[in-house]
Amino acid sequence: MDKRDEQSIDALKLYYQQGLSQAEVAARLGISRPTVAKLLAHGRDRGFVTISIHDPRDEASELAARLERCYGLSCVRVAHGHAVTEDEAIDQVGRVGADLVSQLVHDGMSVGISWGRTMSAVASYLTRSPRQGVRVVQLKGGTSFSARATHDFEVMRAFCKAFTAQPRYLPLPVIFQSTKTASIVCKDQAIMKILEEGRNVDVAVFTIGAISNEVISLNLGHLGEEEVDTLLHKAVGDALSHFFTESGQVAIPELEARTVSISLEHLRTRPVRLVVAGGNVKMRALDTALRIGIATHLVVDQDLAAALLDMRERNVMEEVGDGTRDVEHLSI
Repeated sequence: MDKRDEQSIDALKLYYQQGLSQAEVAARLGISRPTVAKLLAHGRDRGFVTISIHDPRDEASELAARLERCYGLSCVRVAHGHAVTEDEAIDQVGRVGADLVSQLVHDGMSVGISWGRTMSAVASYLTRSPRQGVRVVQLKGGTSFSARATHDFEVMRAFCKAFTAQPRYLPLPVIFQSTKTASIVCKDQAIMKILEEGRNVDVAVFTIGAISNEVISLNLGHLGEEEVDTLLHKAVGDALSHFFTESGQVAIPELEARTVSISLEHLRTRPVRLVVAGGNVKMRALDTALRIGIATHLVVDQDLAAALLDMRERNVMEEVGDGTRDVEHLSI
């Protein structure tokens, strides 16, 4: 440490621990107020102080309660604060999602996880919470045939490090080029065992993907051009790389036989199914996923939560107008 570091720590203690103003810190240390501001910034940059904000709304809010009632969910957490970009929204839900994951995982549990930007955000916020006998299972293949990375190994490592868990990797592409190849690979004893573990996890943590030209699920080199075009026209999203339409039907049945991932039918049998999703671009996909019962627990950002409720309210009012629903049974 040099003299500037020592001055910075002195200023930090006076400012944060003793609650002095910058002017008071300057007078105490015999330096100027601008110098104090620079020393505080230097200390933050050097990691001498960290600032965390506990927002009670992340654990309980009116938005969360309304979403629980609307979709019949066991638990909803809303990351409050307006995100300017999708990346900011993903970062926000990653922080809240990591906190909820730590509360859900207990000794002896098996935890199934997926991959992608949202899961990377969750993994980045996980802190060491040692558990006994925890296993982390990769729920779908993550090998990419393109320049786009899934970060599946990094996410697995972060979860295992956080919970001192044993990993169960699935070192395969999530979609094979042919049904025959997928069938042969999935009959391998080691692969069969991991897939079976995935079907029986105690907690599943994953995200819902939207559909657009840029999303990672369409750019891993697994799909042909015609398949991509079909998904862009028919699908609204995917869960564990199972692509579905707005009504919740399989978008391209032929893809299912080539997909190395636990099925949505098996997923729905798991007792805790935590979906973490951020950004309004996922609104339609997430609405469908929640309506067909994919999740029991949900973490979303504030704007996406509001957008989901607005969508459901509009749909309910349209149904009432069409005479297909009694106004007395509105649950929004």
